[in-house]
Amino acid sequence: MVAMDHLRAARRCAGPSPPVNTAATTIHPIGITARKGKNNTLTALEGDVGSPWAIGGPAGGHRAVEPALGTIDDFKWLVGEAKKRGLEIALDFAINCSPDHPYVKEHPEWFYQRPDGSIRYAENPPKKYQDIYPINFHCDDWKALWKELIDVVQFWVDCGVKIFRVDNPHTKPVAFWEELIGTIQRKDPDVLFLAEAFTKPKMMQVLGKIGFTQSYTYFTWRESRAELEEYARELFHGDMRWYYRANFWPNTPDILPGHLQNAGPQMFRIRAALAATMSSTWGMYTGYELGENEPYPGKEEYNHSEKYQLVERDYNKPGNINGFIRKLNLIRRDNAALHLYDNLRFHAADHSQIISYSKATPDFSNRILCFINLDPKQTAASMVHVDLAALGLDASKPFKVIDLLHGGAYDWNGAHNYVELKPDGVSMHVFRVEQA
Repeated sequence: MVAMDHLRAARRCAGPSPPVNTAATTIHPIGITARKGKNNTLTALEGDVGSPWAIGGPAGGHRAVEPALGTIDDFKWLVGEAKKRGLEIALDFAINCSPDHPYVKEHPEWFYQRPDGSIRYAENPPKKYQDIYPINFHCDDWKALWKELIDVVQFWVDCGVKIFRVDNPHTKPVAFWEELIGTIQRKDPDVLFLAEAFTKPKMMQVLGKIGFTQSYTYFTWRESRAELEEYARELFHGDMRWYYRANFWPNTPDILPGHLQNAGPQMFRIRAALAATMSSTWGMYTGYELGENEPYPGKEEYNHSEKYQLVERDYNKPGNINGFIRKLNLIRRDNAALHLYDNLRFHAADHSQIISYSKATPDFSNRILCFINLDPKQTAASMVHVDLAALGLDASKPFKVIDLLHGGAYDWNGAHNYVELKPDGVSMHVFRVEQA
């Protein structure tokens, strides 16, 4: 998920570079043959750029950069400039080839061939990808194929990339990923791999067991308090905590969940707050902070998706939640309890729309207590019942809760307290808990 928008222009600027629009995408040359048009139409019109996941063209394949974005040297510069600012560039690793990819001419044996010798395009019924040729990982020349793909990842590691968002790993052999991750990490153990896999639970778990550093989750589709609590306990309290690191995403390039479709800013705040405070790792797809909410008719996808066209955004347009996202990330940065993974504990609330949970460091030097109204339209008010022991609190003494989102502090006594959360006001609390 890397951006090289306006890269060459930014490189020429003196001093700090201008803001760069980000998108979860590849940066490689895009194929021309069977290029897709806007909204995945089969005919590309003049000016349509095609899907960046249809990798490969006259300018090269997986080791090349789309010329409209810049050069390899430009990319290395971007990585360096990001590191100066305390940022890491994560690259999308998608093993897709357009019909124009150099591999097609040089190694047709690496692809699925029909009886007439033509190469089969990709399908994931009912979806069809006429612009992509899938790799045959079990072809007769599989050893050379696997080595080449591992070498591609090593090429980008040598360019400074330490994080890879791996596209659809569940559709490739598990043994391949075990070999790739092991080979790369034996040389550089700091390289991270994020599994973008939405599939059956057992396969998602296997990918975690064989080496993926972090994984996408079903968080996107867990909405009610009961669903969120049940799923979080599975991830953070059960056996999965030993081998599976859950990265919470409220949206992705492929998914605009039902609760965000045509929703207002408050729902976007709620889902961001849950993702940012429940798991130690979270992410959001570009446009989330602007409340982009228009679905493709009848689907859980974005209309006018950036997967098939260029999108220009005004990140300061009215209605954005930039300040809220910034505040969440500052809270995460400054509170060690939110850096830990399996320390999530739930607390009781009488109102069904209020979810309450805490995270604390083992020595209780940092304690975070959250109350979030899951309803974006209605006020939720009720008694809440804090598990004092889970926060290392002495029940015989009062304690202070400091509101990190809105400011202010409250003195509480005992486990039972009252909260009122309003969608048009204070709709959630992220408290830091202190006791003398």
